[in-house]
Order: sequence, then structure tokens, then C-alpha cells
Amino acid sequence: MVQSTSDTSVDFVLEQIQTMVASEGGTLGVPSLEGDSLKIEYTPGVNEECPECVPSLEMVIQFLTASLGIHAPHITNIEVS
Repeated sequence: MVQSTSDTSVDFVLEQIQTMVASEGGTLGVPSLEGDSLKIEYTPGVNEECPECVPSLEMVIQFLTASLGIHAPHITNIEVS
């Protein structure tokens, strides 16, 4: 479970992304939400039988950007490391 922020819409999106990355052993770090900016760390999982199944950093950024654009459009600056 991802640590909550002060924004329930952002929390909803982060929970959905966490569920996706956790299925392959990945995790999201503690989010930092300030104004229109969200910063979060992504640690990819490992799947030796299907390495291409593990979401890449770029894929996580795309999912976050698209989902936040729908559920929390006020978040316009997204940084994933």
C-alpha cells in the first residue's frame, strides 16, 4: 500500500499503479505532493521468466500521467525516479 497524500484523487491513482507494479514485484515509494507537483520513486520488480512483463520506468510514467490526467488533472508536474 502506498502512503496517502493530502489528495484522495491522487491516492486513488497511486493505489491503482501500485497494484499493477506489485503484480511483478515492484513498489512505489513515499509520494511527495506539493501544489501541482507529484514526486515518487519506482522500484521495478524482477520476473526471470518474463522480464518484459515488468513495467519499465517509462511505462509507469505513462500510466501515471494518463491516470492523473483523468482523475487529478490539477497535477501537471510528475516526477518518477
